[in-house]
Amino acid sequence: MHTFLTITWNPSEGIDLGFFMIRYYSLMFVVAFTAGWFLTKRIFEREGQPQEMLDKLFIYMVVAVLVGARLGHVIFYQPELFVEDPLSVFLPIQTVPEFEFTGFQGLASHGAAIAIVAAMIYYSKKVIKKPVLWVLDRIIIAVAAGGIFVRIGNFMNSEIIGKPSGDFPLGVRFVHEGIRPREAVNATGIQSPAKAYEAIVNNPQFADLLNTVPFRHPAQLYEAFGYVFVFLICWYLYWKTERRKQLGYIFGVFLITLFMVRFLVEFVKESQGGFESALGLLSTGQWLSIPFVIAGVYIMWRASKKPLAA
Repeated sequence: MHTFLTITWNPSEGIDLGFFMIRYYSLMFVVAFTAGWFLTKRIFEREGQPQEMLDKLFIYMVVAVLVGARLGHVIFYQPELFVEDPLSVFLPIQTVPEFEFTGFQGLASHGAAIAIVAAMIYYSKKVIKKPVLWVLDRIIIAVAAGGIFVRIGNFMNSEIIGKPSGDFPLGVRFVHEGIRPREAVNATGIQSPAKAYEAIVNNPQFADLLNTVPFRHPAQLYEAFGYVFVFLICWYLYWKTERRKQLGYIFGVFLITLFMVRFLVEFVKESQGGFESALGLLSTGQWLSIPFVIAGVYIMWRASKKPLAA
């Protein structure tokens, strides 16, 4: 039995301007980077850093997040793409088994985290001339905020879905995930996938087909909700305490809280594959999160032993 809190999710692809479609997932990335820029701008102003340093940081961050997240997904979850469909690794298409425009799908937060750290090491040494932990303590506030919007984008795209929720009151029926566009077109005889989905959801004659799609946990929204707390904790530590003067402390807290959220949400998230079948017990996402949590504990502990910087 489902309550009024359960929903059938049949989103449009984006905002149709007639001559151009603004896809929600892409829009959420723009919002994430824009919010990150403004948050970091305030921090750099407080630290007396020139606008030039912020502009260069923004470029490094955009490249690191997009390239790192995509490479991370392919390496950890779909390594076969390097051989079977190499063009799909960095282009919004697939060529196997047939050519199809897919948009940019498959981005891993673990890959993004590794790339961000690598990019910030270079940025700290070659550009801003500050310790890398000084940089990381400050940019992770923007990263945490960005993660909220990226997961909302995943929800809009009906991707990274949760496991079947049974009678759980917050279940979501992801129509686009449960019924592929070609299936929707074939079932309804309507050539437009968007209109075919609309018919399936609203026309009682397709109720049997719609009922084959199970209600699932909205894992993306659970994760986004958790990231709100990660952001608030890091924001508070920087702006309301003296912890920013202990290099690495805020970064350590960020690693612990963010990847603990990721670890916990994985329990209700549908498997994304990877190497979990070989290791068993935990999902690939959980195995990947453990080293980040351990690193966060160590970095925070080391930082807490340091005296406050001037």
